[in-house]
Amino acid sequence: MRGICLAAVSMTTLAAAGPAGAATLNLLIWETYIDEKILADFAAETGVEVRQTFYDSGDVRDEILADPNSNVDVVVTNENGAKLYGNRGIIATLNTQNVPSLKDYTEDWTKRCGGYGVPYLWGTMGILYRSDKITTPPASWGEMMAPDESLRGHIAMYDDHAEAFVAPLVLLGKSVNANDNETLKAAYELMKAQAPYVLTYDYVVTSIQSADKGPNIHMALGYSGDQYTLNEKVNTPGLWRYVVPKEGTLSWLDCISVSERSKNKDLALKLVDYISNAKNGARNAVKLNMPTASTTALALLPEDMRSNPEIYAAPEILAKSQFQEELTVQSVQARRRIISSLAQFSDAR
Repeated sequence: MRGICLAAVSMTTLAAAGPAGAATLNLLIWETYIDEKILADFAAETGVEVRQTFYDSGDVRDEILADPNSNVDVVVTNENGAKLYGNRGIIATLNTQNVPSLKDYTEDWTKRCGGYGVPYLWGTMGILYRSDKITTPPASWGEMMAPDESLRGHIAMYDDHAEAFVAPLVLLGKSVNANDNETLKAAYELMKAQAPYVLTYDYVVTSIQSADKGPNIHMALGYSGDQYTLNEKVNTPGLWRYVVPKEGTLSWLDCISVSERSKNKDLALKLVDYISNAKNGARNAVKLNMPTASTTALALLPEDMRSNPEIYAAPEILAKSQFQEELTVQSVQARRRIISSLAQFSDAR
């Protein structure tokens, strides 16, 4: 599993909050995807340490979550994953009785998690670009899929079977959830033509930390909010920018859920409720520069954040955006074969 690592959250308050051998919870989540002060405060209040396991693609996350020995208590997954693993009995059912903060989320949001999670953060997919290397903001997916010669060897794509296909499929005017071989073949032709310009198929937040790859990435496929993480990683505010191309994009939602296999389910439910309440939902959104789905948390955000189009996409962009749907097994297999062949080509170079 590429890019996966284990990191225990350092909490100086833990020793005072509880005795040695106190309970711990394991959180499966993207790297830098939560304000760690929230976890430290939870430890101080409850004596429960939260340990994070990071993943850098949905495929890696799903492999860990499907493993009955993975010892996951709480997981941040996408809306499809919440419903899929909930229907399989791997993720627990959540409601306002076991997670009271769910009352702060409208049905439009909660139904997207299928009753198996609390809406966590949401956003769009788009193009990340270094503003010192690309002075005119990209306006079309075509600028990524059929790039200028100056970008040869300077693009970071993504080896997730769903998100990797957003750019070519939207550019083709197709559904991001396409399952038919003809459409996937057309997407593959675009991706194959783009391949000589791709430096890496690792998630940009992972690859930017590589000494040999990071400085050479000028454009990347990524999520809204990634620009702030990238700027923090390279310690250069404003260097990385984000734009949603004119053709539209994917509008995504992540859900925070409790594993049905958790040996500390009551504590896991308490953690999910703690992260999801209005105060911490707003803290998390501000820290990560990402939009919250909580109505009450939204009201606590500063106006300049709520009006920032890099955080809260304009209505006309959202009107052209698509939601993810569950793909057929055959489509997932075909997409993974395509990604694997492209990654092998990149590695061979």
